[in-house]
Amino acid sequence: MRRLAREKQREIAAVAAKRDEEIDLSEMPEFIGWSGVEVGKFDRPPKKPVTMCLGADVVEWLKSYGPGYQTKANRLLRHAMHSTQAAKSGGKRRRA
Repeated sequence: MRRLAREKQREIAAVAAKRDEEIDLSEMPEFIGWSGVEVGKFDRPPKKPVTMCLGADVVEWLKSYGPGYQTKANRLLRHAMHSTQAAKSGGKRRRA
């Protein structure tokens, strides 16, 4: 992680030194509740390192989109996996 600038560190320390009652929360949106929360929306299956041999053209194509080519490959494979599962189950798609 990048180190915080000294000014930011001072700001954080100043807020941390305050008592809860002294902190201004007027700009914070009101908490309504957990009723609209989507459980599991940000959960992802754990990743497992593997070694794969891909065509040089495929790797070049993935890398041409910039950093994160392995993540892009993972997303493409996950999409293919879900598409195949949906086709097998008669078009009904299950979320993983």
